[in-house]
Amino acid sequence: MVAAQTSTAVAVSQREPVRGPSRNSLSGDYLAARAASVGRDSASASAYYRAALRGDPKNPDLLESAFYAVLADGDIDEAVKIGDRLLQSDRNARNPNVRLVLGVRSLKQKQYGQARTQLTQAARGPVSDLIATLLAAWAQQGAGDTKSAVDTIDRLSGPDWYGIFKDLHAGLAYDLAGNKKEAGKRFERAYKLDSSALRVVQAWGGWLSRNGQRDEALKVFQTFDASLPRHPLIRGAIASLEKGEQLPRMIDTPQAGAAEALYGLGAALARREEELSLANRGLAYLQLSLYLEPDHALALLSLADLYEAMKKPELAISVYSRVPADSPLRRNADIQMSLNLDSLERTDEARAQLGKLITAHGDDIEAILALGNILRDRKKYAECADVYGKAIDLVKNPSRPNWMIFYFRGICYERSKQWAKAEADLKKALELYPDQPHVLNYLGYSWIDQHVNLDDGMRLIRKAVDQRPDDGYIVDSLGWAYYRIGNYDEAIKHLERAVELKPMDPTINDHLGDAYWKVGRQLEAKFQWTHARDLKPEPDDLGKIEQKLKTGMAEEPSTAADAEKPKPADNNGG
Repeated sequence: MVAAQTSTAVAVSQREPVRGPSRNSLSGDYLAARAASVGRDSASASAYYRAALRGDPKNPDLLESAFYAVLADGDIDEAVKIGDRLLQSDRNARNPNVRLVLGVRSLKQKQYGQARTQLTQAARGPVSDLIATLLAAWAQQGAGDTKSAVDTIDRLSGPDWYGIFKDLHAGLAYDLAGNKKEAGKRFERAYKLDSSALRVVQAWGGWLSRNGQRDEALKVFQTFDASLPRHPLIRGAIASLEKGEQLPRMIDTPQAGAAEALYGLGAALARREEELSLANRGLAYLQLSLYLEPDHALALLSLADLYEAMKKPELAISVYSRVPADSPLRRNADIQMSLNLDSLERTDEARAQLGKLITAHGDDIEAILALGNILRDRKKYAECADVYGKAIDLVKNPSRPNWMIFYFRGICYERSKQWAKAEADLKKALELYPDQPHVLNYLGYSWIDQHVNLDDGMRLIRKAVDQRPDDGYIVDSLGWAYYRIGNYDEAIKHLERAVELKPMDPTINDHLGDAYWKVGRQLEAKFQWTHARDLKPEPDDLGKIEQKLKTGMAEEPSTAADAEKPKPADNNGG
């Protein structure tokens, strides 16, 4: 296990706005805050809204916007202060989101009566009803009234998906109170509702281990591991059980129970990135969860994952660095932190961090694959082939889930001009996962590009297109394959379709230009080449495109060296 924080992580954890708030203009601060909010830059939005409030401290619209900005930024104490001011406004006296935050603050301070008062006013709509009820129940449990807490949960009616939350949290409340029998009933019910839910599996398996059913507990965890292999928390549980150890309760305080409720719902909502309002609510719930339990490793990973989805790698790194050093999930955090460092062009730091992980844990296949993916993305093909080879050496009996390692190593071998090895790996990937479209496409195209196995190559590519008819890269491969064998009319048909699917890809536009030129459609060819040039192709390709725009294409057929390799190779899993 590596240290909890590196100097790099500390350096990027400072979450200051891009520039300091203006002290001159209320409207300027407000507009800057709005712009930051649209860009989902919560740190800057928070700073600008607070600056605007200094100029108009009682403005309810500013107060409400500032409240949501500081909440999204994770400054819960400041959100409480602004929330108190909001409640002084008649218009916002019943704001359920403010009530929720104030209720969470009271829970943290063990003011359970106040917490219930606030939380009973925080319910409005399916999601709000569920979270407010669960938190109110944890306030009752904190006050020593477990029966009323469970009754509160059980009285809640709503959609079917409420069921797993209700049974899990009723079981956790009973378990914390020492009521083993009722806890077991609720955990088992939750498990029957969804045996693939990580926290349900942990709760039920842990209860079994503490109540004389070690073998049953082991079966629960092994079943999960079979469907989702190598999860650190599950592997850790299995290892403890095999040593004859009992597993601890998942929740040890009412605050931890409330944090778990906020994490569970927040993580589910955060995954709805396509629905901005739900994702933003998920972000708020995760921040509140971490306010109650700052070291909740799963909440930290979910928050960092949300920042990645928001294209904010600096924030993701700062959150990953907060995962405790002794957590089984710290290794996952370090791997993801490395990938984010690479996305910020800090590749040397990323490689160094992964190198430390691999040195410390030579069998860490996830870290090895992460390093291989970085090297492949950086076009270090000979080096990435060696790294993927280390991962393959750890797989004693390759099965279907391992197809991707052979596929990626095959790409690296092919790009580093080691075709015999590449072909063997691509065939192995297909053996493990027959009809995998990306492998079909890559192997089929490579054969055609080399003018070998032409019939088999076209068959593989057509099969890939049949499975992925809307994948512009695979459709491009079929069109370009027809081009390579001289069937230009058929090539144009598929390349035009590929351009429709991926209009901003320079390679596909370049391919279509070449095909147009071959059939005498020179004006259209130059248009496509011009478009390809303007889409910022790779430097080597740019030179070729510019030359074609000056002189057209030579009369001799295209050579294998001119052909761009299939794009889907680097658009899957890396």
